[in-house]
Amino acid sequence: MRLYLIRCCALALAAVLALAAPEARAEAKKDFKVCWSIYVGWMPWGWIQDSGLMKKWADKYGISVEVVQINDYVESINQYTAGTYDGCAMTNMDALSIPSGGGVDTTALIVGDFSNGNDGIVLKGKKDLKAIAGQKVNLVELSVSHYLLARGLDSVGLKEKDLTVVNTSDADMVAAYQTADVTAVVTWNPLLSTILETPDSHKVFDSSKIPGEIIDMMVVNTKTLADNPAFGKALVGAWYEAMAVMSKDDEAGKAARTRMAEASGTDLAGYDAQLATTRMFYTPAEAVAFTEGPDVVKTMDYVRTFLFSHGILGEGAPSADFVGMAFPGGKTLGDTGNVKLRFDPAYMRMAAKGL
Repeated sequence: MRLYLIRCCALALAAVLALAAPEARAEAKKDFKVCWSIYVGWMPWGWIQDSGLMKKWADKYGISVEVVQINDYVESINQYTAGTYDGCAMTNMDALSIPSGGGVDTTALIVGDFSNGNDGIVLKGKKDLKAIAGQKVNLVELSVSHYLLARGLDSVGLKEKDLTVVNTSDADMVAAYQTADVTAVVTWNPLLSTILETPDSHKVFDSSKIPGEIIDMMVVNTKTLADNPAFGKALVGAWYEAMAVMSKDDEAGKAARTRMAEASGTDLAGYDAQLATTRMFYTPAEAVAFTEGPDVVKTMDYVRTFLFSHGILGEGAPSADFVGMAFPGGKTLGDTGNVKLRFDPAYMRMAAKGL
C-alpha cells in the first residue's frame, strides 16, 4: 500500500532529480512506462499488464505502454519524479508533496478510488478518540496515517501536541501493538484488520469519517501527456475496461479479482473485504463527477496545510500557497504562477463517452 510516504532524503533527492526531468520528458514518443505498488486500489494495474489488456489498448493507439510493479512505494514516486517513468500510482497527498513539491508538473489522469475505512485509529482498552490525549501513538510518520490522525484530532478538539507520535514501520506495526507499551496505533488494511482482532481493541476513527480525502490516483507528467494524448487514452481505456470486468460478480470478475488478491498476498474473500472499505470509481462517469465536485478542492486545502505545517511542502516552501494546484472549472489553490498539480478529468470524460 502507501508504505512510507515521505522521508526528508527522498524529498530532497526528488527535488534535485526533478530539475532536468520535466523538459527531458516533454516530447512526442511511442514508448511509455508507468509504475505502481501494492495496494487494493492499484492491484488492477498488475492485472492490466499481465492479462494483455494494456497491450490491447496501446496497440489501438499505435504505442507501447509497460506497466511495472515496484516494491518500494517511495522509490516508485522518486523514479517517476526523476523521469524514469511517465506515470505512477500514488495518493493525492504524495502527488502534491514529492513530484509537485519537487517541481514536476503532474496531472491526475485517473482518480481511481478513495479510502472509505481502509485506514483507522485503534486504541487499546478505550472506546473514545478523546482518550488518545497524553498517549504515545505509533504510526508511519508523515504518511496518510499521520494525516488521518490530524483530521481525527480536529474532530474532537485535540492537537498533535496533546500526544506523542512514535514513528513505526508498517512492517513492525502488528508486532508493536502486541506489546504492553503500545496503546494507540494508526494504520491501514490489512494491518488494521489484524490489529482489531486483538482483544479489547477499538477502532475510534477511520477514513470513512473523512470520505474522499485519501485519494488513490494514476498521475502522469503533464507535458508528456500534452505531447502524447494517445498515452492518456490508452491508460484510461485499459483502466476502465479492467474496472468493468472486476466490478462484476460473474466468473470473469471473480477470476480477475482472484488474480489481484493472490498478487497482493491474500485470497478472494480477503481482497473483496478490502474493496468493501474502498470507494472504487468503477465507471469514468463516477470519477468525473467526484473530480469535478467541490470536495476535492476542500480536501487539497486540508492536505497542503498539513504538509506545510510539517515542513514537507517543497524545499523551503514559504507558505501553504507555494505549490499551485488547478481544478476543473478554473478553480485554483496556491501560486497560480507555480501550478504543479492538476486535477484534469478530460481523459476520464473521454472514456465516459467511449473515447
